[in-house]
Amino acid sequence: MKIIIINGPNLNLLGKREKEVYGDQKFENFLNKLKNEFGGVDIAYFQSNVEGELINRIHETGFTYDGIILNAGAYTHTSVAIRDAIAAVTTDVIEVHLSNIFARESFRHESLIAPKCIGSISGLGMESYRLALLYFSGKNSK
Repeated sequence: MKIIIINGPNLNLLGKREKEVYGDQKFENFLNKLKNEFGGVDIAYFQSNVEGELINRIHETGFTYDGIILNAGAYTHTSVAIRDAIAAVTTDVIEVHLSNIFARESFRHESLIAPKCIGSISGLGMESYRLALLYFSGKNSK
């Protein structure tokens, strides 16, 4: 099974930025834990602050991977292009967010991408990624 985690803008700063919101753990450290826990799953990772690069990666993996876990960051609330990329591919996408976007500023309450995803997980910190992986690994083992 092949799963890709795609992180959007500013998520390269996890562990450094707004620790009270996003925690103090670097994503790469957590990714290593996920790879150890889900040893039978080929977990790829991609991060970019550039919208077009995120779209390109969705296109590149969206027909051959078993799942995409997408934290589009602020693009969640602004990017029709990322929404359209998700709609264009056949691979299921789960939207994840570290913080509870509904408990934050009102402009974060609407996700443009959620209607094109099979599910959304928010507010559970890094655990959001693990839960998405559990879903995909359970779905594909049936």
